[in-house]
Formats: sequence, structure tokens, C-alpha cells
Amino acid sequence: MAEEDDKGYRWETEYEKTWEELHEDESGSLQASVDDILHRAKKRQLLDKVTNVRLGMMRHLFVIIDASAAMSDQDLKPTRLQSALKLTEFFVEEYFDQNPISQLGLMMAGNKRAEKITELSGNPRRHIKALQDLTTRQCQGEMSLQNSLDLGLSSLKNIPSHASREIIIIMGSLTSCDYGDVQESIKSMAEANIRCSVIGLSAEVKVCKSLCQQTGGVYNVVLDESHFKDLFTQHVGPPPALSTTESSLIKMGFPHHSLAGDKETEEKPSMCMCHLDSKTSHGFSTSGYYCPQCKSKYCELPIECVACGLTLVSAPHLARSYHHLFPPEPFKELLTSDILSDGPVCCYACQIEIHDPHVYMCERCQKHFCLDCDLYTHETLHSCPGCASCRALQNVQATAIS
Repeated sequence: MAEEDDKGYRWETEYEKTWEELHEDESGSLQASVDDILHRAKKRQLLDKVTNVRLGMMRHLFVIIDASAAMSDQDLKPTRLQSALKLTEFFVEEYFDQNPISQLGLMMAGNKRAEKITELSGNPRRHIKALQDLTTRQCQGEMSLQNSLDLGLSSLKNIPSHASREIIIIMGSLTSCDYGDVQESIKSMAEANIRCSVIGLSAEVKVCKSLCQQTGGVYNVVLDESHFKDLFTQHVGPPPALSTTESSLIKMGFPHHSLAGDKETEEKPSMCMCHLDSKTSHGFSTSGYYCPQCKSKYCELPIECVACGLTLVSAPHLARSYHHLFPPEPFKELLTSDILSDGPVCCYACQIEIHDPHVYMCERCQKHFCLDCDLYTHETLHSCPGCASCRALQNVQATAIS
């Protein structure tokens, strides 16, 4: 913290002449230079990722959205609250795509109170539906950071120690109306090993910075809508596990989906365990997932059985979590002019000739890729197309020989 304070303010240091990197193309457009800068920034983010660290694969995350009067400001269109809700929908989809065996919940903080919108669940549709219902909500009163932390602590403190416990706060207010000493709540969060991160929509707030530093989280302030999305997306991947996180074998169940008419299940509609507290009848169904240990019925996976405590998942969920443990190595950057002696350079993935001055090569399969395919490989595919095709060819050859 002292090192950061010694650096001084940004306007007291030497500024960067970013406009010198912009160059017009033959038609007089700057779009090519702008796209190149954006792509380079994404490439640097991939290279800056910390490797060889233990990750928290089973995540339990609450997203707390500020609903105070400050969220009605229109510096983010149409309002801060509407922009936050829209980006949270995007985050929920990406979160469960990258963390299929994790759970997520939503909270709102406004009018000096904090309320839970959705419980921890592995069903993204439920959270997205709740976010869409909040679009008509009015921004009122002040935010209470202490009430938000206390509610998050009560919801996460009983999570097993082998799982990751996290909170992300989207805060537009510059003040917090608390009933007591907020530092005591921050201390309790640190003792419970709950990682708290804050995305500020206004300016840096000292108490938020202290919260993130004491709990091991990340604190950022947005510049615009695109920067807001980038900061939110940084929390999609699993964070490094805390030193206090225990390693243990986890007993899991892999239930099959039983349909109506199966002999092993009753044909009459029944209520699933995850809708026992619901006042509506949409929880009644003749199909669902039955716990292999106690035969309790659930309508979604993954989930923890409330009757016997067994973690229920499906095999594809575990397979999709595998890429976080062994991500593909970053491609080596080369100059296109250095390899033009063999003819035009084409991207192995999209089969389009590379006109960019830089080309990227996988050091395992020696295949060349353009920047777009490089980013797609590491951000979405999580597997090198060249290496995958080589393995497939080897399997075909082995089958033919046998």
C-alpha cells in the first residue's frame, strides 16, 4: 500500500502519448490502428494471467448491485443501474459457461438495506429472470456497505472450506450509511476467508480499497461502458485459491435425469427439493434428477442435496472445468516478414491469409494463427486447433493400423 502511495497522482507522473500510435491507412481511416490497439490490449491480458497457481474451482459467488439514488445517474446509458443489470446478465452467462460446477447468487443494496434477490444456485436462467424483473426498480436512498457485507457473510460462512467464497460489489455511491463500524465487518469477512472485489462506477473510495486489500480482492473504477464490461469479465475465470483453502476429496453424485413413465420413479407430479419454499406450483413435475444416495428430487444441476449433503453434478460439468487446470500455452509472437520466404502465411484455423505484421505460432504443433484466432483459442476454445487436429490424425492412424 505504501508503494502505491509513493507513486503519487496520475497527473503528477509522465503521461503516455497514446495518439502517436494511431496511423491512417490508405483510405485515411484510423479504424485499423484502433482495432490493433484493442487486440494488443487483449493479448497483454492473456499474457498477464498468473500461471502455476492453485485455483478455486468450486466457486460460491454473490454479486451485490448498488440500488441507491446514485445509480440513477446517466453517465452510463441509460442509467448506471440499467447498465449494471445488463452487464450482470452477460456475466451470469459467461460465469456458468466457464465455471459449470460453481454457484452464484444476487443481492441488491439500497435505501440503507441489503436484500437477497436469488439464493446460491447453478441455474443461470433463474438469475437472468430475476435480473430482468429488476429493470423497473427505482433507485432510492443510500447504500449500506456494512449491511451488504453482513448479509454476504451470513450466506457464505457455512460454505465448506474447500470451496471458494467470493463477493463482487458493483457500487455507484460515494458514501455508505452504516449502523456501526464497517471496519469490524471487513475484519469478519477477512477472518471468514471471503474474497471481496469492488467495481466502482464513480470514483475511488477509501473504505472499498481497504476492503479489497484486507480480503485479497480487486478494486477498480470504470472509465466507460466498454471498460465496465472488461472489468466485470476479469472475474469470470476462477481466482487463485487462498492459502487457507483446504484440499480434500469431495464426494459427488452423478444422477440420471428420470423422465415421466420411468418404472423407478412415481408418475404423479411431485415437488422437487429446490422448490419446497416456493409459493408457486411451477416446481411440480413428473421428471427430474434423483439423488443416488437419498433419492431426493431436483430439477437442476449442479446442486448440493439438502437432505444428505451430497454434491450432485453431471459428467459434462467436470469435463468443462478441466481447461482451467491445464490451459493452452500462450502462442509465440513472430514477424510475418520472417516467414514469408515459404510463401503467403495463412491462419491454420480460419484459413485466411495473414496481412498483419505479426503472426502467432503454437510451439507444440508449429502451426501459425492470426491474432483473432489466437484470442479465440485462449478465451473461448481453450484448446489449440493445430494440436487437436494432430491428435485426431494420430488416433485415426492408430485405428487404421490396428
